[in-house]
Amino acid sequence: MEQTADGDAERATAPQLRRRLGRADLRAVPEARRALRELLRQWGLPGRSEIAELLTSELVTNALVHTDDDAVLTATVRPGGLRVEVRDFVAGRPGPRVPHADDGTHRTNGRGLLLVQSLADSWGIRPHGVGKSVWFELGAGAA
Repeated sequence: MEQTADGDAERATAPQLRRRLGRADLRAVPEARRALRELLRQWGLPGRSEIAELLTSELVTNALVHTDDDAVLTATVRPGGLRVEVRDFVAGRPGPRVPHADDGTHRTNGRGLLLVQSLADSWGIRPHGVGKSVWFELGAGAA
């Protein structure tokens, strides 16, 4: 079994989706959803992908809107569930923003990571030498 960079040998043989996302190309968002849906269909859970697709859309959109560089989407299916990671190549650590009801605006941006935080079984941000990865995991029942 091949060992991956983070030492997870299981990940090397697990069903996986890997896509390079072009700089500021928001057409990648629906394509990422379709590709994830197909991965989960092959996994045997075609009707359970709504949350996974929503959270993937948020991570992909954030990477494309808030950086001026390419990104890489990786989704890995394991016996216990699904892990989705979006890596970008720009410094800076994103964080959930709590919208203020009294700010007088009707902005909807800044809530994506709150969704991830609320709906994922676990999530986090992993720094790299250049850039970072934002990831979430869903158990098999939620994916």
